[in-house]
Amino acid sequence: MKVAQKPRFVDPDKCTGCGDCIAVCPVVCKNEFDLGLGERKAIYRRYAQAVPGAFAIEKHGTSPCRVTCPAHISVQGYVALVAEGKYQEALKLIKEENPLPAICGRVCHHPCETDCMRGQVDEPVAIDAIKRFVADLDLKSETRYIPEIKEKRDEKVAIVGSGPAGLTCAYFLAIEGYQVAVFEKLPVLGGMLSVGIPSYRLPRNIIEAEIQVIRDMGVEFKTGVDIGKDITIGELRQQGYKAFFVAIGAHECKVLGVEGEDLEGVYPGVDYLREVNLGNHVSLGDRVAVVGGGNVAMDAVRTALRLGSSKPFIVYRRSLEEMPASEEEIEECQEEGIEIHFLTNPTRITGENGRVKAIECVKMRLGEPDESGRRRPEPIPGSEFTIEVDAVVPAIGQESDWACLTEECVCTLSDWNTMQVDPLTLQSNDPDIFAGGDAVHGPRTVIEAIAHGKQAAISIDRFIRGEDLIEGREKEWDVIEEVKTEGYDKIPREMMPRLPGKERTANFNEVQLGFTEEQVRREAQRCLNCGVCSECYQCIEACLAEAVIHEDQTLEREIEVGAIIVAPGFKTFDPSSFDTYAYTQFPNVMTSIEFERLLSASGPTQGHLQRPSDGKEPKSIAFLQCVGSRDINRCDRSYCSSVCCTYAIKQAMVAKEHVPGDLDTAIFFMDMRTHGKEFERYYNQAREEHGVRFVRSRVHSVEKDRTNGNLCLEYVLEDGTVTSDAFDMVVLSVGIEPSDSALELANKLDVQLNEHKFCDHTSFEPVSTSRPGVFVCGAFQGPKDIPQSVVEANAAVGAAGNLLEPIVAEPPELPEPAEDVEPAGSLDIPRIGVFVCNCGINIGGVVRVDEVVEYARNLPFVVHAQENLFSCSQDAQDYLKEIIHE
Repeated sequence: MKVAQKPRFVDPDKCTGCGDCIAVCPVVCKNEFDLGLGERKAIYRRYAQAVPGAFAIEKHGTSPCRVTCPAHISVQGYVALVAEGKYQEALKLIKEENPLPAICGRVCHHPCETDCMRGQVDEPVAIDAIKRFVADLDLKSETRYIPEIKEKRDEKVAIVGSGPAGLTCAYFLAIEGYQVAVFEKLPVLGGMLSVGIPSYRLPRNIIEAEIQVIRDMGVEFKTGVDIGKDITIGELRQQGYKAFFVAIGAHECKVLGVEGEDLEGVYPGVDYLREVNLGNHVSLGDRVAVVGGGNVAMDAVRTALRLGSSKPFIVYRRSLEEMPASEEEIEECQEEGIEIHFLTNPTRITGENGRVKAIECVKMRLGEPDESGRRRPEPIPGSEFTIEVDAVVPAIGQESDWACLTEECVCTLSDWNTMQVDPLTLQSNDPDIFAGGDAVHGPRTVIEAIAHGKQAAISIDRFIRGEDLIEGREKEWDVIEEVKTEGYDKIPREMMPRLPGKERTANFNEVQLGFTEEQVRREAQRCLNCGVCSECYQCIEACLAEAVIHEDQTLEREIEVGAIIVAPGFKTFDPSSFDTYAYTQFPNVMTSIEFERLLSASGPTQGHLQRPSDGKEPKSIAFLQCVGSRDINRCDRSYCSSVCCTYAIKQAMVAKEHVPGDLDTAIFFMDMRTHGKEFERYYNQAREEHGVRFVRSRVHSVEKDRTNGNLCLEYVLEDGTVTSDAFDMVVLSVGIEPSDSALELANKLDVQLNEHKFCDHTSFEPVSTSRPGVFVCGAFQGPKDIPQSVVEANAAVGAAGNLLEPIVAEPPELPEPAEDVEPAGSLDIPRIGVFVCNCGINIGGVVRVDEVVEYARNLPFVVHAQENLFSCSQDAQDYLKEIIHE
């Protein structure tokens, strides 16, 4: 037989059950053991007495935000930590994958938000703004976070380019202890971050601050060094550099390919932004046409507006829906009064005396999608028109300048003028040269460059160590595809504060101002925690036993067996479909199993009976029988579930014990099926001694009194009289049915089911199934109580034993007694330990446990006395053993 052992992500042999992990886990979810009436953490133990007593982690897969992020940052993890106010922990988690969170928090295209499951409820979580808040908080602190650096190594690594890919590679190589030098052609660091993105989007002090952290880690930066001209890769090899990462970006503008592009007044977009960002004056005039629909076009037109152009505008050949620029940039651009000419394409630039005078355009319409997935623009014949302009700024794309690759380099370039590398390791044809970012995939995004930077660092580290570059790096994500979105209130997404439009167009002050702490906490709390465990890894740090294994996998095992006993139990009927009972509408209508948890000392209220709606003690409770049993009209359950009558009597009696005073309990029934040992006497005792009312009537519906929240039942008495009554709570005595997992198991074992989907059997062979060698016991054979289940379990064991070959059991090997333990009876003075069990309110409700402990502590020969919530729990038993040993 093949079985699958699901991962628990905690090693039960190492876990001590101390619960330190619970204290640091930021994810709170409904506790299924309490039927959702209470809460627990993502790392949990089902209940105190669970065996084994080790904890487990609930994971439903990897959240889409993490999978979609090119750097695979544990997004749900840091969002959960921020929701708890654990900002430093959140920053450390982010920087495990991304060393530039303050930069990313401003300019990332945040694909994580596109796939955020919260968007199925209302709007995606503002993940980018949350990351920015955490990063800014760190940069403002006196001691910025610097990761632990491993032991210094002698090997040197050269990085060509100081953009996001190069900076990231330097960061992670520095952590590994390498001597890293970054060579930058420009006079400033940051690559396109510094010379391509205007400061109103990305302030220069933010770039400098995050680079300073990398500098403080020991990375050397050299600006104004043109690799290939000032020094070659071959010469760097001679200086002892063992590996190279080429991250030169894409700084060369592509041309429009139209007549007049060489006229004075035509400024390529990236060149224009570079000059402005380096502090050089560039005058474009009043009427500026920026051609393109990406972020470079948006940056160029908004920069022109801030430098005095009175009427800059954009010419874009597709529609708004196809525009590749970020939604925020388009929105801010329009707020600033900049006009966008959609479905317009330039065909010619005209001039006068060698300078631009006008741009000739044609109107476009969208045809079939092209290779990018966007609809292909097609010119409309006869729609040509001319716009007079002072300057034209083409911003239609960029490519890399490969002057850094001199003749000693044997790297290969693609037809798109990008370097060809292994897509996983980023290694080129030259074994010691790696490349990433825009130099490999063309103009893309900051976070994609960051992802390449880390992967390159891993490859370079392995390359220098002589290890396999590929082994263990290909990862298949178990991404969550569906998440339950019912039951969540619609909460508006926090809006990013911005400078008003009129205040920002005359300067380069940052437009987006960042969240306040109140905003960031509220926004983080909107997360659905769709993966349950957020993979924040706080439990790893808290667990001194090192028992947490987040990489745990499902283990398939093959077991040789001679017989199989099927005992998968049951599930209770879901009364949600009974709309007249309003189970999903009124919180004070609950199922019997939920009511049991309220009565339990280990339940969500520690046995204090109270209404879910307001927490008040109920004064009256109605029990409605046969919900999901003996009913072919509403649920097609004709069978009797056997136990409902008796458990309703028990719950009614126990409820009276839990509520001081006179609690009115009424059981509405068709007939009481109390067959069994002493069950009839139990029924009479409840009616005669405890005052439980028994009303022979089947209630049709439950209504709510809007004045006091009580539940109104109208019903017919045996004599035909119609009457009504009001109750504080209504308990639905739900029936038993096979669980979905039991039906799946039956299908795999190929055993037949009866008409009610319980396991088929005969009266003469009650534990045999339709398949020889497979036996059944318990509620999967049919509804029954615990004594009957125990009898059938023994019968199933006997039946299975008849099929098995005799086994000669070896006598167990008993451990030798410890040398330092004296034989029993040899101690002169007795040493007594007293452990007083609170047992919730079962004992604690009638005994002052703390006083008993203090009294026992002063008795003769008592050397230890303490109180336990549940002395029978596994961790309490283990602790008791330790105390005895001491």
